[in-house]
Amino acid sequence: MVAGALVAVLAATSCRGPKLSVANEQMARGEYFDASKTYRKIYNKLTKREERPQRGEVAFKMAECHRHLNQFARAAAAYQNAARYGYPDSTLYLYMGQMLAADGKYAPAVTALKDYLQWKPGDELARNALAGAEYALGKKGATRYVVRNAKLFNSRRADYAPMYLDRSLDQLYFTTTTEKVTGNQKSEITGMKKGDIWFATKNERGEWKRPEPVEGELNTDADEGTPAFTPDGQTMYLSRARREPNSNTGVEIYTSSRSDAKWSAPVKYEITSDTISSYAHPAVSPDGAWLYFTSDMPGGQGGRDIWRVNLKDKQGSLENLGEWINTPGDEMFPYVRSDSTLYFASNGHPGYGGLDIFCARLTKSGGWTVTNMGTPVNSAADDFGITFGEGESGFFSSNRGDNRGYDHIYSFELPELKITISGWVLDKDEEPVPNAVIRIVGNDGSNQKQIARNDGSFSFPLDRGVSYVMLAGAKGYLNAKQEFTSDIAEEDADYAVDFILSSITKPVVIDNIFYDFDKATLRPESQTALDEMAQVLRDNPNVTIEMASHTDRKGSEEYNIDLSSRRAKSVIDYLISVGIAPERLQSHGYGKSRPKTITKKLAREYPQFKEGDVLTEEYIETLSEEDREAADQINRRTEFQVLSIDYQMF
Repeated sequence: MVAGALVAVLAATSCRGPKLSVANEQMARGEYFDASKTYRKIYNKLTKREERPQRGEVAFKMAECHRHLNQFARAAAAYQNAARYGYPDSTLYLYMGQMLAADGKYAPAVTALKDYLQWKPGDELARNALAGAEYALGKKGATRYVVRNAKLFNSRRADYAPMYLDRSLDQLYFTTTTEKVTGNQKSEITGMKKGDIWFATKNERGEWKRPEPVEGELNTDADEGTPAFTPDGQTMYLSRARREPNSNTGVEIYTSSRSDAKWSAPVKYEITSDTISSYAHPAVSPDGAWLYFTSDMPGGQGGRDIWRVNLKDKQGSLENLGEWINTPGDEMFPYVRSDSTLYFASNGHPGYGGLDIFCARLTKSGGWTVTNMGTPVNSAADDFGITFGEGESGFFSSNRGDNRGYDHIYSFELPELKITISGWVLDKDEEPVPNAVIRIVGNDGSNQKQIARNDGSFSFPLDRGVSYVMLAGAKGYLNAKQEFTSDIAEEDADYAVDFILSSITKPVVIDNIFYDFDKATLRPESQTALDEMAQVLRDNPNVTIEMASHTDRKGSEEYNIDLSSRRAKSVIDYLISVGIAPERLQSHGYGKSRPKTITKKLAREYPQFKEGDVLTEEYIETLSEEDREAADQINRRTEFQVLSIDYQMF
């Protein structure tokens, strides 16, 4: 803790004492901007070696001012100076770690927080801050949100806490400290002009127009901000700073009513009889029943907490949202999206540095599950004051990238996932199948149908984590089926699947059927092709086929007929073994009696042949030795021919 002797020494210093007392009084009243300037003057005068302890204390107090002003880099540097000069309060390592993290310097933040936890190992706030810094150091938590600076709404000063007027989403209200606000006096707290509430509307094209002050008596030379509205948009709740000469700064909640687009003079909304605590950041539930707000009143979890009170029956309804939401740190800027979804800003839950925006969802047991919204919505700096428009889009506030600590308004949007499956429907010669029909059915109840384009291509939109069955078919072809499950990852994806349809009017070669040399024994590497053939028959249960085997020109006719017959029967036997009805299958060995005719696909694979060439024994004899071997290989094949398409249909 702060050594009392140091305070006494400073107070006794003739030329410095009054200035220190002024600075301490300024800080006590919450006038952090003015106090930081006064402390800086004192700090610069403490140059003697024996004044090092005093310098450390002033550095700490100066750091506290910068911390309250959200000037993270300045605060971290001042805390480091306080440590260098031996300031005896271990709390400075907690604050130093928090400010370093808020400045995006996660590695030294981890070191400072670990140093603090050596003194206070049970400190929940420090443990959460450390967890957040280590999480951020690992660059975790990235989301697909797209965040942009909403430049139209931002001035050269601070602009924050955007809020839609109502569900028409065509008016956006926010707090601004632009030089054009009401009143000329600058705030002793921030050094900027005191906040006013401005708003922007959309034009007939749905584009935002430049913001302007609200009309009426709402804005004064006091600090007004953080507006919230009843569901009908007729009543505004807002924060207003209470400033009295030589007294502490307090914040209270006021109401204003709208009439003919003008807002009435604010009237204080009494929550409790406590006049010492602050009440700020109002938010009205969508049903208009509850007012959520931020307060440092007694009975909370520490720091600033989120509370609520019933607007329709206030008596006895005041409640703290409890330890699921509130921590020993600060929880602020609530936004009630539904009766079970609450958004808020916190520096007490594990986050990326300063205030982060969290989503809390009500559980069946009455508790809350709290989730950090991740980057880029959250950053190392302060991120707070969110409001939602259509779907997963809206606005929020952040002081990222502003070393003055000024807040600005940002838009956010979660683009729809683009998950598709696309491919081609082709025949065995890899030519487009005309008028092919593709159906896709998901276990989520979805059912889509499409006719392939002229080139055989198709494409379907999908959803994440859904199991699909796809079926492709066309007149004159057997059906083909595919099954798959889309990934659950939150990222765009394009799945590829092709359908190769078998003709019912001409023989279809089954690739990758292999036999031992001079035998009818199927080799193990044939199983994949055989299983695929079995699946074709299952997908087309009314089809009967002839399984044919062919040999090359070598050997006698009798030998080749016998060998090919036995090989065809081996395939039939396998299909029967995996459940295909025997009466659907016939086998035939053709030996070398049916030489293959070169197709367009074979001509592409074997450019030495042209489409239409018939690989007869006479033709092959005219070829080179190498081409003869290729021709013989083509002739050695197993293929099937559809015999009927009405098996068991009657």
